[in-house]
Amino acid sequence: MRVGISTSVIQRGKTGIAQYVFALTKALKNYAAQHQFTLFVLEEDLPLFSFAAPELKIVLVSEKFRSPLKNILWHQIHLPRLARLHHLDVLHVPSYRRLLGRKPCALVATIHDLAPFHIASKYDWKRMLYGRVVVKKLARRQDEIIAISQNTADDIKRFFKIEDKKISVVYNGLDHERFFPGSKNVAQKQISQQHGIAAPFFLYLARIEHPAKNHVRLIEAFNQFKAETKSDWHLVFGGSDWHGAEMVHQTIRSSPFSSEIHSLGFVPEKDLPTLYRAAEVFVYPSLYEGFGLPPIEAMACGTPVISSNCGSLGEVVGEAAVIADPLNIHEMSRHLTNLSTDSSLRQKCSKAGLDRAKFFNWEKTAQETLLVYERAFQRR
Repeated sequence: MRVGISTSVIQRGKTGIAQYVFALTKALKNYAAQHQFTLFVLEEDLPLFSFAAPELKIVLVSEKFRSPLKNILWHQIHLPRLARLHHLDVLHVPSYRRLLGRKPCALVATIHDLAPFHIASKYDWKRMLYGRVVVKKLARRQDEIIAISQNTADDIKRFFKIEDKKISVVYNGLDHERFFPGSKNVAQKQISQQHGIAAPFFLYLARIEHPAKNHVRLIEAFNQFKAETKSDWHLVFGGSDWHGAEMVHQTIRSSPFSSEIHSLGFVPEKDLPTLYRAAEVFVYPSLYEGFGLPPIEAMACGTPVISSNCGSLGEVVGEAAVIADPLNIHEMSRHLTNLSTDSSLRQKCSKAGLDRAKFFNWEKTAQETLLVYERAFQRR
């Protein structure tokens, strides 16, 4: 098959969708002898795909199509023409934000979540309208849809009224060559040198987004934990600023423990394993996720996890994480206390997390994705 993959939704590599695109395309390289893969890449994103050549073909897309509106128009007007020009059998768009209406070949879409249907203030009104109304129509034009969790598949059926036979649940994978247990002492020393954090800390990796990622309640829970326990533990955030980030930063500034709350900004991919290993506990109180890679990555590094069970998170982390109600500040604070004071509980969670992480593998994801491509091709 000749398969095209649109990559212009990766937002310079700083989103969860970007990690999905990078990991999937790396795994698909193993099948380049049987199939031809063409990546459509924005010009300034080319260095991010240095791993792709020569097995994967790259077609550059002008930077003038980077802005959201122009990028949507590029997908609707230019990409169908390029698909025909390159004689594609299948075109994969890995985000619901850029689904095609025209069908130059078999169309496959990955839908990571339907957050606009769950969180009223997730985006501005224009994006909410696009996500709830326009995408609903475009999704029905796809030959096959990949849902990255059963929770997302259920949402697609519920909100988009798409028949079961067009939806395949293909879980995200995990790069076990990068995420594995390592020396905590070495990792903590490195983080201390890089960021000046020498105390034990809770870690939350997610873009700084309010209210969806729930940073504010976690800060309030941390404030309560510190006031009640007088603990020396710190709280560390990693992630780029997004919608509502100023509210999170203001809450940090207002905290009586602001000097013990650190916001690192975007964390490069190469630094993630070290940060996970250095953390004593990983916390993920998100209000909604279509999958939630960071808790699984943390588990693979041997770090105990506290997670909400909103969206697909309960499905993904299973019984390997301590589950907290993300709307209940007192409950979150109690879990922070329990994990910080009970080393045997941390060890138990660490072992359970390592076992759970083994379930996820990008090679398996790539194999199942190829089967979806084949079904889409046969359907056309």
